[in-house]
Amino acid sequence: MLDEARRKARQSEVCVTLHHGDAARPPLTAASFDVVLARHVLWAMPDPSAALAKWVQLLRPDGRLILIEGRWMTGAGLSATECTALVRQHRREADLRTLDDPALWKKTITDQRYLILSCR
Repeated sequence: MLDEARRKARQSEVCVTLHHGDAARPPLTAASFDVVLARHVLWAMPDPSAALAKWVQLLRPDGRLILIEGRWMTGAGLSATECTALVRQHRREADLRTLDDPALWKKTITDQRYLILSCR
């Protein structure tokens, strides 16, 4: 995945710093990030609440948490209700936005896909 991220960064002429580590316990400095973004990762964590707690610790006081998650037709994933409740265990705000527009996926979807934005 890191090789692919490097390739995409070069292709897009974007300068990024990538780290290899445990997604549930990132080896990064607390309160040093403006944004933590995770796409289809939280649902796969052995303890989603503990992972969220670590991710929130990485944020500066005015930092934003952005989660893109879903509950797929296979039954895997987290429902929007479950994920919103998890975020609210660690943050005051959890703004849920559905991502069901077929234009986003180039097809009609039947499962639940969403974004949660938390600014505090």
